[in-house]
Amino acid sequence: MDPRIDRMSTPRTYRIAPSILSADFAKLGAEVRSVIDAGADWIHFDVMDNHYVPNLTFGPMVCEALRPHAVKADGSRVPIDVHLMVQPVDALAQAFAKAGADLISFHPDASTHVDRTLQLIKAAGCQAGLTFNPAMPIDVLEWVIDKVDLVLLMSVNPGFGGQSFIDSALRKCEKVRRLIESSGRDIRLEVDGGIKVDNIRRVADAGADTFVAGSAIFGQPDYKTVIEAMRAQLA
Repeated sequence: MDPRIDRMSTPRTYRIAPSILSADFAKLGAEVRSVIDAGADWIHFDVMDNHYVPNLTFGPMVCEALRPHAVKADGSRVPIDVHLMVQPVDALAQAFAKAGADLISFHPDASTHVDRTLQLIKAAGCQAGLTFNPAMPIDVLEWVIDKVDLVLLMSVNPGFGGQSFIDSALRKCEKVRRLIESSGRDIRLEVDGGIKVDNIRRVADAGADTFVAGSAIFGQPDYKTVIEAMRAQLA
């Protein structure tokens, strides 16, 4: 297991992962440094291919270029959390691993062989995650949970930032948390979509420990104030 990724412990540790999908693309390196200085735990990297989802964003070269910026003031590495919204998955997953990703998650319906894709990601030295869209059942998780380090639940339909939170994600989050607990494994449960200061506590109470926030952070003039307000809700 990659020691660079801090794992869930008891009591539950929370992680805030700002999504650079909502950052200023003209100054991504500076945006990554600023949000880390403001207290971000991970950098969330949304990869869209205009095929699996109706949008086109970043490739491995952007990840590689940002890797040197994803460090704290003391020089310690901040994990890059890559969410692949692409089809097919395998080649890009391996490319992002080479580009410096620490965690790589993908949608099971975008992979021909989910177990094989998980193995490829882990063999490349990254932690592997499965991502589930709002209306996607989680049945596949039962069969590969021994290979999963992260479960990412979408609380909006993927493709665009700034959407409103879909409340049914809370029930799914509770269900996945029970599955994780029953597995006995140390697996992060991440939620992405419409996360804000006023709902992050509800999402945590449903079982999440890692929170992706895009416009809620990058849409504000002071990133530190927003992140601190989120942590206050989680305290």
